[in-house]
Amino acid sequence: MAETARRPLDALNFFLADVRDGLGPYLAIYLISQQDWNAASIGLVLTIGGIAGLLAQVPAGAIVDKTRRKRTVLVIAAILVTLSSIALPLLPNFTFVAITQAISGGAGAIFAPAIAAVTLGIVGPKAFAKRVGRNEAFNHAGNAVAATLAGVLAYYFGPIVVFWLMAGLAVLSIAATLKIPAGAIDHGVARGLKKGEEDKGDDPDAPSGFAMLLKSKPLLIFAACCTLFHFANASMLPLVGQKLALQLPGLGTTLVAACIVAAQLVMVPVAMIVGAKADVWGRKPIFLVGFAILPLRGFLFTLSDNAYWLVGVQVLDGIGAGIFGALFPLVVADLTRGTGRFNVTQGAISTAQGVGASLSTAVAGFIVVQLGYSPAFLFLAASAAVGLLVFFFAMPETAHLGENAAESGKTPGAGVAEPSAA
Repeated sequence: MAETARRPLDALNFFLADVRDGLGPYLAIYLISQQDWNAASIGLVLTIGGIAGLLAQVPAGAIVDKTRRKRTVLVIAAILVTLSSIALPLLPNFTFVAITQAISGGAGAIFAPAIAAVTLGIVGPKAFAKRVGRNEAFNHAGNAVAATLAGVLAYYFGPIVVFWLMAGLAVLSIAATLKIPAGAIDHGVARGLKKGEEDKGDDPDAPSGFAMLLKSKPLLIFAACCTLFHFANASMLPLVGQKLALQLPGLGTTLVAACIVAAQLVMVPVAMIVGAKADVWGRKPIFLVGFAILPLRGFLFTLSDNAYWLVGVQVLDGIGAGIFGALFPLVVADLTRGTGRFNVTQGAISTAQGVGASLSTAVAGFIVVQLGYSPAFLFLAASAAVGLLVFFFAMPETAHLGENAAESGKTPGAGVAEPSAA
């Protein structure tokens, strides 16, 4: 049964790639080049969408943990994103754009925990690392193809075509979801229980996602690091997109698409390597490499406004974001194994990192208006450096914590000794 779900799962990750990440830089380009919005207003509307998404993270994880209709939940979320994408260009004033972004952000919160849960429920914990790497590879390949199409179509038809492209990809993701056999998903394993352990649904006495963080020091540290990572990373590409759109108004969307394609093409092999080696090399050293890319990238963006330079530096995002995307569900799975709270804990950490991402666009937009683009990039780089140091000194290796905790019946990471820096 797991084998029959393999190809549909590949297709789901491919077609959902651009949908789950939202309009982001494309929306910024459309608003600044076609609707004459300023950077601060764009940052605020993106923040509103981000806040809606982060408020939905924990409920989304709880729904995914509880429901045995995970495919239906994915389909409903994709429909909401589709409707939001189609409707947004019809009335591009602040209020309507904010509403569509809030709906899209809230619905999009379902995608990451649902895909992780479906994957874990199909392949089980032993094959999870390799399968997550494959998921991320198809996700990044889908992003690259979608960005290429967006760039080419926007060149001929203008930035508005991106909204229709996203709607079409959402429809294809729905078809892929329905191709996954419902019987292939072990719903107990999908929420972090051991195979064969009875899944009794949602336990009202079980800890919430935030309670899980407080019970496990490594989870709390990881949440803090994820927050800093997304605070530093979330607004970098939109800021680059704004710079490109102001310099070359007719080519802004096409050049941002080139940025995305370049990064996504790097992410494909990075995700495959992480999936293949995360159990061998451990999670921490790989994550440190990904984290170290961020401050370097922020600094390099300040050295030149040349379009080729900006696109070239964005390639580094393929390493950082590629590593993060592949490792995030693995670390959470390590630290929640045997608890049955895998997805709601993902939601809690995603809420924390969503706070970082939402504040990022608003703060960066404000700095750009007051001081310019280079100070904004340097501020983001400094934030990333802080996160790197916290992860290096405070975060333990998690590769074997989940296995040990599952055997002992304890909460993974509870009572873990202070880690060394190594």
